[in-house]
Amino acid sequence: MSLAILASALLAILGSTLGGDAIWLHYIFKPLTTILVWAMVWRVTTVQPLYRKAILAALLLSLCGDVFLMLPMRFGFELGLASFLIAHLFFLRAFTRDAPLFGKRLPLILLLALSVANLLVLWPGVGPGLQLPVLAYMLCLVAMTAQAVSRALSLGTVDGRLAACGGIAFLISDTTLAYNKFHAPVPASTLLVLGSYYAALYLIALSVKFESATYAQ
Repeated sequence: MSLAILASALLAILGSTLGGDAIWLHYIFKPLTTILVWAMVWRVTTVQPLYRKAILAALLLSLCGDVFLMLPMRFGFELGLASFLIAHLFFLRAFTRDAPLFGKRLPLILLLALSVANLLVLWPGVGPGLQLPVLAYMLCLVAMTAQAVSRALSLGTVDGRLAACGGIAFLISDTTLAYNKFHAPVPASTLLVLGSYYAALYLIALSVKFESATYAQ
């Protein structure tokens, strides 16, 4: 399954990078990669049910976000943003199953400071109609990532560390996307955005497998 996910992700990135006649690779393999990650989690059964269900729901919403952001449709960005915002809330729910919300405050403080710094740079390029959605999304993303890191520090488990790395990768992906859209073109943005995005999904999905091993003991 991991090799299939890697191959599909590479084809999605290749199609987006080449564009033109090769864009069909992106249209096919971008959603397919997320579907494969979702299937990887679905196959895990010996796991705490809430964690698995929340991750599955988040991945399904991420798939919706993939499609909305990928297709040239009206309000595609807004719909994609909304899909991923709700996905982060499901990720957040999963990461609070066995750890207190922001039990370790330092990750939240550092990520909020980083996000404020990014907003100061990006804000002039964000249109008035997108300012509130972008701010709401940023807060959800920061909350999800901070909780993932806090959980990893609290539990000290492999699945916790995997989920934390996934959250950080999500933050890298979305920050790169935001700079590319609202500030200035980012070199190799497609590789950075999609590469870190698929790494995020895969690491969080992998955390379900490792959480399963812990739960089964």
